[in-house]
Amino acid sequence: MTTDTNKPLNVLFLCTHNSARSILAEALLNHLGRGRFKAFSAGSSPRENQKPNPLAIETLAKAGVSTEGLYSKSWDEFAKPDAPKMDLVITVCDNAAGEVCPFWPGQPATAHWGYADPSEGDASEEKKREAFKQTLHLIRKRLDIFVNLPEASLSKLAIEKTVRDLAKNES
Repeated sequence: MTTDTNKPLNVLFLCTHNSARSILAEALLNHLGRGRFKAFSAGSSPRENQKPNPLAIETLAKAGVSTEGLYSKSWDEFAKPDAPKMDLVITVCDNAAGEVCPFWPGQPATAHWGYADPSEGDASEEKKREAFKQTLHLIRKRLDIFVNLPEASLSKLAIEKTVRDLAKNES
């Protein structure tokens, strides 16, 4: 973990397909992080030719959050020797939380922030839009607290406890 204010804290958000929740979290942390954080996202098993869910991109754009550079990728990308070293890995879906993760270089802190899948089910397009909006709102509630933590709260031991505590403060 770093406390060097010149180097951003690298945060990886994980989900199964890397098309909705992890994409929302990546874009939102990069938007809110003011250079203190660099967010990434990946999936444990993205489908072949997986792309971010169009409703995720639409929801971010409507919220004024940049979608530039967002794409679906496997978490294996971040286990490679030349990959950016993560300071924190957060699973955002229950499936990814229960899976055996690859070895992360640098042994980052880990936490689980579970969110329901806004793209799941046979709901109408309008109901899914609302689900994406609500999911973005819930992620933002946690990230607003996270990005405003004092530097001392971002040490390796403190960050793991802090982000796990944030998971308990849902609702």
